[in-house]
Amino acid sequence: MSVLRTLREDLQAARGHDPASRGDMENALVYSGLHAIWSHRLAHRMWARPALRGPARILAQFTRFLTGIEIHPGATIGRRFFVDHGMGVVIGETAEIGEDVMIYHGVTLGGRSLARTKRHPTIGNRVTIGAGAKVLGPVVIGDDVAIGANAVVTRDVPADSIAVGIPATIRPRKQHEELVDPACYIDPAMYI
Repeated sequence: MSVLRTLREDLQAARGHDPASRGDMENALVYSGLHAIWSHRLAHRMWARPALRGPARILAQFTRFLTGIEIHPGATIGRRFFVDHGMGVVIGETAEIGEDVMIYHGVTLGGRSLARTKRHPTIGNRVTIGAGAKVLGPVVIGDDVAIGANAVVTRDVPADSIAVGIPATIRPRKQHEELVDPACYIDPAMYI
């Protein structure tokens, strides 16, 4: 996929997820979440080449300094990923994130082990993770899941579920609850 198409998709995701969005030019200039993901996309490509892993880590740390968002260059992130506000977001090296995922500030996709294995979460498509939530360990979060603000998730969450609380309680969506539409604003707090 072309770089220009990727940039357009990321800008479209920002417009679709943030009701305060006023236009692509402003978003491209001031949205730290966009800056972080664009930098990550470059750092991730560098990470794939062992000779460039050092510079990839330097780029990631510089981006963290500028945006307050820390994404390890080894993390795999799908299309149309959006970080709203962003400050304090941490995404670990072996994290895998699907398409059309939105996370809010203070989210951690972290590990629970020092072993050199898959130790970070795998996030499905169309997942929304609320502010301050912690998803820890090599857990699998299914498609169309909503994780509430400040939830602590340490076990798998099946598709079409809602996870809230500490530790997170998981329940299926009620029949009248619609699936997450990436074009609509979703506030995970509405599921509490």
